[in-house]
Amino acid sequence: MLHFFRKEAPIFDLFDEMATRVVSSAEHLRKFALGFPQAGSELNRIHDDEAAADGISHRILDRLNHSFMLPIDREDAHALTGGLDDIIDYIDSLAKRFPLYHVESMEATFVRQTEVLLLAATRVTVAVRKLRTSHTLSDLGGALVEIHRQESVGDDNHHAALSRLFDGSCPPLFAFKWKELHTLIEEAIDACEDAGNILERIVLKNA
Repeated sequence: MLHFFRKEAPIFDLFDEMATRVVSSAEHLRKFALGFPQAGSELNRIHDDEAAADGISHRILDRLNHSFMLPIDREDAHALTGGLDDIIDYIDSLAKRFPLYHVESMEATFVRQTEVLLLAATRVTVAVRKLRTSHTLSDLGGALVEIHRQESVGDDNHHAALSRLFDGSCPPLFAFKWKELHTLIEEAIDACEDAGNILERIVLKNA
């Protein structure tokens, strides 16, 4: 079981640090959307989270390369690191697009999606923090179910947003910009589900 490997527990601390950056970046995106256009400083904080997450990823990979015994398989640790990093990368990509595309107004559906993303990211973090002491899948079950539920809500919001963009009422350039923005946040939500699936596999393998 995972808790038998106490001497290698610090790698779980690194996972916790990474998960904290996942939630932080999602929180800043939410604040940006709610405070638009006055909340531009939140985009800089997202970039800071992305840079910090890259540093944590390097530390994890260094640990994987230099540790003889690990509490979970190296390939699983690598997958989880990549899965958490993907969430932050999608959020950072969004942060870069808003000034690049000179976005002048905020879409209501996008604001709703930032809440979905934050809820999913928060549950990912809960699951990551339980990983070091999890004995069975039921220990993470509630968090994983909620991640999947939020992904389903995100899909519904995404479809509704695209339907409105292409119903003929939106100028082409507006539709082009927002199609990509809606797609990126939907991919960030999907990445939360992917991270949840990785966590599920790790617990099943080690329980």
